[in-house]
Parts: sequence; C-alpha cells; structure tokens
Amino acid sequence: MFKDFIQKRLEYYVKQYFKKHPEVKLVAVAGSVGKTSTKTAIATVLAKKYRVRMEDSNHNTEMSAPLGILGVEYPVGKVHSVIAWLKVLMAVQKRVRQPADVDVIVQELGTDHPGEIAHFGTYLRPSIGVVTAVSQEHMHAFGTIETVAQEELSLANFSELAIINRDDIDGRFADLLTNQNIDTYGTTAAAEYRIEVKDFDVQHGFQAWLVISGYAETYPADIRVIGEHSLRSVAGAVAVAAKLGMNPTEIAAGVEDVVPVKGRMNLLRGMMGSILIDDTYNSSPAAAAAALQTLYKLQAPERIAILGSMNELGELSADEHEKLGSLCDPALLSWVVTIGTEAEKYLAPAARARGCQVRSFKSAIDAGAFVHKVMEEKAVILAKGSQGDVYAEEAVKELLHSPEDNQQLVRQSPEWIHTKSEFFSGLTK
Repeated sequence: MFKDFIQKRLEYYVKQYFKKHPEVKLVAVAGSVGKTSTKTAIATVLAKKYRVRMEDSNHNTEMSAPLGILGVEYPVGKVHSVIAWLKVLMAVQKRVRQPADVDVIVQELGTDHPGEIAHFGTYLRPSIGVVTAVSQEHMHAFGTIETVAQEELSLANFSELAIINRDDIDGRFADLLTNQNIDTYGTTAAAEYRIEVKDFDVQHGFQAWLVISGYAETYPADIRVIGEHSLRSVAGAVAVAAKLGMNPTEIAAGVEDVVPVKGRMNLLRGMMGSILIDDTYNSSPAAAAAALQTLYKLQAPERIAILGSMNELGELSADEHEKLGSLCDPALLSWVVTIGTEAEKYLAPAARARGCQVRSFKSAIDAGAFVHKVMEEKAVILAKGSQGDVYAEEAVKELLHSPEDNQQLVRQSPEWIHTKSEFFSGLTK
C-alpha cells in the first residue's frame, strides 16, 4: 500500500512539473537493448547546445524513472524506509516549485512485464519517444516477440514524435504503431537519419558521414565507438538533436564527444598488450551476436570470446544459447570460454560442434584466470554476459593492464562488491 501511495505521488508531481515548466522537453527512450547507450549518446550531443538532465545509472522503473526525470536521487539501500521516501517526496515537491534548471530531460523507460511501458503513458507525454530495438527480452513474462513489440512500441504511440531504429525493429511490427508522426534512424539506407561508415580504426573508432533529413549534404564526424551496432545509438542521437533544432555543425561536434558507456562495447587495455572489449553490462541474443561479429572484424594474432549465460529467455533459452554457440567460428576464435549454467549446457556444446576449443566455468573469476593463462601477446578478448549469476566483468578484472582500471568496469560500488562476494562464495560451497 505504501509503495502504491509513493508511486502515485511521484507520478502526480511529474505531471505537475511539466505543467509548470512546459518549455522543458522530455526525450524518453525504450527498447529491448541499447537504451542506456542511446540515452547517453542523446544527452551528450544535446549538451552542445542545451542544458540537459540525464540520470547516470539505468534507473528506469515505475519508482525510479520519475525521480530520474525530476533529478532527485533514488534511495538506494533504503527502499523500504518510510522516512527515506518522505524525504524523497519533500525533494520532489521542492523541484517542482523551483525554476526549471534544464532545457531537455533524457530518460530511459524499462519493462519486464507487459503493460509497464504503456503505464508510463498515463502520466507522461514525451516530446520525443525513441525506440531502440525489438528483440528477445524477459521472455518468461512476454512469451512471444509480438508481445515484446507491442510493449516497447507503446512508447511511440503516447509520444508527440516517435523516432524508431530501422535496423533493429522488424517492419512487420509497423501495424502496432498508431502515431503518424514517426521518423527512423540507423545505418540502413532507408533511415531518414543515418550514419554511413567511411573507415574504421580500433584505436580511434569510425570515420563516418552523418545523413540528416532535410539537408542535401552529408557531414563528416569521427565517432569513438566500436561495433557497427554501436553506431545506431549515435544515429538516434543525431535524429533527436536535429528534431530539437540543432544544426548539422552542432550535431557533428556533439557526436565527436560520444564515448562508450561502462560495460557496453568499451575498449580497455589488457595485460600483454591485449585489447579487451568490455560488453559485460548485460546480454541478449541480438546484442551477443553483434558483439561476436565485431570481434571477428578486428585484426589480432588471437581472439577469445568469454560468453556468459543470457538470462530471462524463458523457454527460448536453450535455442538462443545454441544459436549463439553456432556463431562461434573456430577459424576466428582461439577459445570460447563460457560462464554460467545455461551457457555451459547449450552454448558450449554448439561451439564444440563447430570445432571450437571450449572451456566452461561457473565463476567469472575462474573464467578470467583461465583466459589469463592461455592468452597470447596482443590478443583481442570479448567479454559478454548477463548480470545476475554471471558478472562477467569479474573475468575482465583478471585481465586488465592495471588494477587502477577496475573502476572502468560496471558494478564496482561497495554494494555490488558485497553482492558478488556472497555469490562467488556460494559457488565454492
């Protein structure tokens, strides 16, 4: 009952905020994958011209998203404290009364059950709604990809303008859209806002051209991300910036400030001159396949893929892990190293059937220690896995050039370190 009361009050104050400050634009981001990277890219580009508020973490639930919008800290570690929530409400009321301190708010919206995105529409009317992807997620709750599509695309229908990723949303879901005010972004030639790659270098990223609807010319930009799928987040930022009135020169300058988010295709220095592709924040079939393809395109004397279990796939888990294992190419990989039960049961046998050398571990720490033993000079190593019961970032920690780089990894707060310590201790019992 208390949670319901707090949630309703938060939603009420968000409505009051936008009623009092109609000049503030809200950009909402939803999608199966890529929300945080896209949110961050949008905020980075917009910051070249506007005052922007973006909540740094991925707080995107019915309780935390309103606080992200209002710029009030979520009471981490005190979510059951009545006093903590009363203090939150006082801070929220104060924020509503204050003059607006931002021009644009960029907020991601998450879901793990049908109807949660649509609920945001009961009190939000985003100026722009960005939908990043429709792919397998929380399949134990959604059941079918059609249900996922209906959930994620509901953001488009309650936004004033919708911007849809043309690369990662199948055209067959177009009939779910009721909003007629829609543009698309991506890398495909059909997108109104897109990025065309000219060249790529692992140390400097992409040299590319920005194609912006309404402009006949293209505009050069250096984009410091890795993996062509990472370009889609930047393309989404280009589209939003153009729609909010930034000119191509401003947009190109903003794009050059975009860098990878921790744990999301982030390049780190490894020992022995190696390059680590840290993609450990989370994992899904589409994202894992894209990360693996990126690894294949990098020139290196040795490539190693550390692949953790992909959680919350429900009845699709066996099939999706097998598909990922079948993408493991022995001609391009020296080792496939898996973390977790699902990866061991389904991904590892499929990779072995392709002819790959495979080792499986319950613990990410043990997986990292093994890779440490077998890696060669200047290897390129990809680490990818879901959050719960995998924590593939701890494998990366075993391979970093310097312990000082630990803070470049995800989930390194004292609370997370405690959670992971208990988890790894449990594996040894």
